Amino acid sequence: MKNLWLLASATALISFASCTSNAKKQLESTDSSSMGISDSTIVDTTHTSQNSVDWAGNYTGVIPCADCPGIETTITLNPDETFSYKGVYQERDTKVEDTGKFMWHNNGSVVHLVGKEVNMKLKVGENQLFSLDQEGNPVDGPLKDKYIYKKVVQ
Repeated sequence: MKNLWLLASATALISFASCTSNAKKQLESTDSSSMGISDSTIVDTTHTSQNSVDWAGNYTGVIPCADCPGIETTITLNPDETFSYKGVYQERDTKVEDTGKFMWHNNGSVVHLVGKEVNMKLKVGENQLFSLDQEGNPVDGPLKDKYIYKKVVQ
């Protein structure tokens, strides 16, 4: 009789553990799906603009200017992480030219150009550079689309 009691107890314990485990799995699955997460969601942390985008080259744009129609700008990013900058103020006799090194920030998505005259941050995209403020935030407002440099394709 004791053996029968032990066998029944063991069976009940195994059944209870199995039900609890299945309920926990269902709860986890429901929680994940309600948050838009699936088992197939994979976050790719190895591909960045630095190692996945053809970023080296010449970029141009006409950037807004407070006291002139715009600044015709050319930025060259070199594979050795050096840059050159040329800004020509339209309808003025002012030109800024600079060279220097740049650093990668934000896990390889932002370049920081530092020269004698130039100190600017740019988000690197596919064939584009997006101006950022000194804190690294995107330029916002009605003119934000004017702060994009397009890559010169040769």
